[in-house]
Amino acid sequence: MPAKSACVIRFRQAAASLALLATLCAAPLAARAEALLLIEAASGKVLHAEHATNPWYPASVTKLMTAYLTLKAVKEQRLSFDTLLTVSPTAVAQQPSKMGFAAGTQVTVDNALKMMMVKSANDMAVVLAEGVSGSIEAFADDMNRAAQRLGMTQTSYVNPNGLPAEGQVTSARDLALLARAIYHDLPEYESYMSIPAIKFGRRVTRNFNSLIGRYPGADGMKTGFICASGFNLVASATRDGKRLIAVVLGSPSSGVRAVKAAQLFERGFSGNGLSWLTPSLGTVDALPAVEGEPPNLRDEMCGPKRKRPAADSLDDEADSGQGVSLFAGLRNGPKPSELLSAPGAVQAVVVYAGPKRPDGARAIVEAETQKPARRSAAAKPKAEAKDKLAQRHKDAARSKQATRQQAKSETKPGAKPQAKPEAKSETRPKPAAAKPPANPKDKAKDKSKDGTKVSAKTEAKTEVKTEAKSTAKPGVRGNSRGTARDDE
Repeated sequence: MPAKSACVIRFRQAAASLALLATLCAAPLAARAEALLLIEAASGKVLHAEHATNPWYPASVTKLMTAYLTLKAVKEQRLSFDTLLTVSPTAVAQQPSKMGFAAGTQVTVDNALKMMMVKSANDMAVVLAEGVSGSIEAFADDMNRAAQRLGMTQTSYVNPNGLPAEGQVTSARDLALLARAIYHDLPEYESYMSIPAIKFGRRVTRNFNSLIGRYPGADGMKTGFICASGFNLVASATRDGKRLIAVVLGSPSSGVRAVKAAQLFERGFSGNGLSWLTPSLGTVDALPAVEGEPPNLRDEMCGPKRKRPAADSLDDEADSGQGVSLFAGLRNGPKPSELLSAPGAVQAVVVYAGPKRPDGARAIVEAETQKPARRSAAAKPKAEAKDKLAQRHKDAARSKQATRQQAKSETKPGAKPQAKPEAKSETRPKPAAAKPPANPKDKAKDKSKDGTKVSAKTEAKTEVKTEAKSTAKPGVRGNSRGTARDDE
């Protein structure tokens, strides 16, 4: 036993030395590697870390701090969710993604928060900043003071939305600290972190965080992208009362960052049977900082060599298919296709401009889950009209064929005659026999009225000829009607 214990101790010491060496060598690799971090929300224990303290451009995950300060102001009763804020010319001047309201438009704090967290609206971030602190500059000072108070020693803020700016820097470690603070300090408002979609008018906008609704237990938080940073994500998920926070910075696409976050969560929730052999990484606040400049991924993300160049004005982008095969330290986990379910029904929160409505500003409605199908149908109205026209022609052809077959069966030699029609009073004539044109048929009908018996065969022939005449040239009529409807 003593020999085995000594062996285990030596192994742990060697592993700790290797972990320290990897941390010290992390800075030169930052330019060509992502930053990954997984922690327990309650304790701050680090479960996985790669380049977690390398400086990085935050992009729109900056809005987590904007939301934190706004919600703190509400909690401290300096604002309320129903407080009306006015869209300023400065907010209007922000680059997309944004709501695009005109200057002077008013919006409640509640609606501005939802628009910022789901659509990542840069103009709404400025509206909130000006509403809380009076100006972008004053709000940036408040952001930096809050960052220092939370121990975010590698973070500095210049604006409230994360658009490219000199001096706007953070790290995966600092973002994890901020995420912990949001859940710890403002648990009553954490629903703002997990809104799956918003509905403004008829438009439904899904959350850029594709883990929500697709990964079991996902309940937050925020995505971000600028060319220099790559695709960033701060995410949270809860299972069996255990919440984990994952940070992914610098992914090559939105799809890759979602899968990597899901793989980190799988690693944390499933546990590791050999965790006793792995040296403890301590807590997130104790991770050693790495000095240096953040990597600039502009050429990689937005350069001409990329198949689908991105732009700073976009907060998200469809998968480019690049870099999906590299998952450092996570190769033994489930396949990416097994981690995220297909997008399905979504619950959208109604948002709007103006004061709070009597029916409640926080009402949730079911979004139109078949919206893509309706878009496809609306894009092809002529195709639908042609299908209906073709169906009408088929129905007319079947009716004509059935009529012919019935006529043939009725005119067969030796067919049993039909039952004699009952004598009817002249005061109640058949509606169909009201004054037809004069022809040989009229004579036969006149004889019938006078009481003369008409054979069943003669009556059948008369009916066949009448039906044949009424159904003559159905194609011409169908085409003229169908063409008119097709044009409509």
